[in-house]
Amino acid sequence: MNKHLGGQSIKFAEPVSIVSAASVVGSKEGEGPLSRYFDVILSDILAGKKSWEKAESEILRQSLELAVKKADTELDKIDYIITGDLLNQNTGSTYGAMDLQRPMFAVFGACSTIGEALSLGAVFVDGGFAHTVLAGASSHFCAAEKQFRFPLELGTQRPPSSTWTVTGAGSFVLSKDGEAPFITGVTTGKIVDMGVKDQNNMGAAMAPAAADVIAAHFRDFKRTPGYYDCIITGDLGTVGKELLIKLLDAEGFDISKNHTDCGIEIFNPEIQDTHAGGSGCACSAVTFAGYFYSKLKKREINRVLFVPTGALLSPVSFMQGENIPSIAHAVVAENKR
Repeated sequence: MNKHLGGQSIKFAEPVSIVSAASVVGSKEGEGPLSRYFDVILSDILAGKKSWEKAESEILRQSLELAVKKADTELDKIDYIITGDLLNQNTGSTYGAMDLQRPMFAVFGACSTIGEALSLGAVFVDGGFAHTVLAGASSHFCAAEKQFRFPLELGTQRPPSSTWTVTGAGSFVLSKDGEAPFITGVTTGKIVDMGVKDQNNMGAAMAPAAADVIAAHFRDFKRTPGYYDCIITGDLGTVGKELLIKLLDAEGFDISKNHTDCGIEIFNPEIQDTHAGGSGCACSAVTFAGYFYSKLKKREINRVLFVPTGALLSPVSFMQGENIPSIAHAVVAENKR
């Protein structure tokens, strides 16, 4: 069977079970509209550690271990860990997964990382290279602000287009064995650069990449937007959502009726002062692990296209005046094989 579809997609011969999902979030996320869906809400944003970076690693460790526990399995049954974050050289993942002592791939797709991790994990399982994979992603508001923007102590004013990096980590156990929901296919994104340079407008930078991979997905799978109960992007926020709908409409795809965005779902901007919404690797990871996974398990929704989005900038590229290229990866999760 040829599993490769069109130019960018894979349809799995044996759909891969999302056996469990775990979400650990910070206090601000716990004050938002999705609070009841998260497994752990931390009262201490430092998670008992001495730095924001160490806190992120601790949050990731907790979510990875919790996903394994919720899957009713043991760490020694995990063939691979695939995870990533926003910190330089994936140090959040390195120190977060180090003590788990399982074979590991640290991946980077910026805020699209959980889409990349789920895609690769499903490929490993369907291909017979692994029986069980643990996939995750993390971010921390304070660590990200320090690395990419300004010291928090500076109190720099944030423009309306800015998003709030989610503090948290989301993890998933994928396996050959298990019940619905299943990952039945993926569409891998291409790097898209539309010349955006404003690091305080991630939605504008990432919307073209989301539009590109969603359009490719529809063409490769020969589907229309109506096939899905929900089309869920990662962290475009209110600015990026509007752009995405316009870009896809120009391609002949109307997603306005069934599209939502994790960055919009996770916060209440009127009460929490999060401006355009949420962002960060954890934004899509915890929102899918908490909110949307729950809805799939309860069969309130049965077919979703999950499209985490990532802005591929670094402190070096930004300081050198480079554009902000972006990427997005699409994962199909369904309750039927």
